[in-house]
Amino acid sequence: MDKTAGIKCTKNASGSKRFLCIDLDMYGENQLIEDFIDLMDVEARKGEPTYPLEEVLEYENKRRGLTNYNKCTSSH
Repeated sequence: MDKTAGIKCTKNASGSKRFLCIDLDMYGENQLIEDFIDLMDVEARKGEPTYPLEEVLEYENKRRGLTNYNKCTSSH
């Protein structure tokens, strides 16, 4: 297999590399690509509100009508 099979690089008008298209069917199991996609997701979520785990668990348990559940505890 060609080392660049499934990877296409597009250049802008000045000839600089601008876009990279990667066939995820061929490279989707590659750890570096998975990490890169994860980092893109993290960057896209910057500025979104965050909630403590305890608060989320309490909300979900109430929403689902669960009364007998284990609370999350920290082990310090």
